[in-house]
Amino acid sequence: QVQLVESGGGLVQPGGSLRLSCAASGSIFSISAMGWYRQTPGKQRELVARIMSGGGTNYADSVKGRFTISNDNAKNTTYLQMNSLKPEDTAVYYCNAPIRRSSVSAVYTYWGQGTQVTVSS
Repeated sequence: QVQLVESGGGLVQPGGSLRLSCAASGSIFSISAMGWYRQTPGKQRELVARIMSGGGTNYADSVKGRFTISNDNAKNTTYLQMNSLKPEDTAVYYCNAPIRRSSVSAVYTYWGQGTQVTVSS
């Protein structure tokens, strides 16, 4: 069993900051990448940021320069530091990771349960 557990969401004023965390636990052989997606009602889930196991990153244009993704491979944990938050950043944020559970198993993509981020005055 593999689980991704997010934490750190909440209510923040425009211009404020939040830090999200996502920890993967369970039977894990390897994780090739960890990412953050977000979704608002009526819209498709969109990629916010992704970090590869080797450290390479990519970001949505809308968050470049404001959000920073990082990870701790030893802890199977990824972080999303969100600065200069805007009301349009309001969404449910989901953690995502393609995980191999053993050296001979296939790669499956796992999702966290989501954490609400609300940016409002």
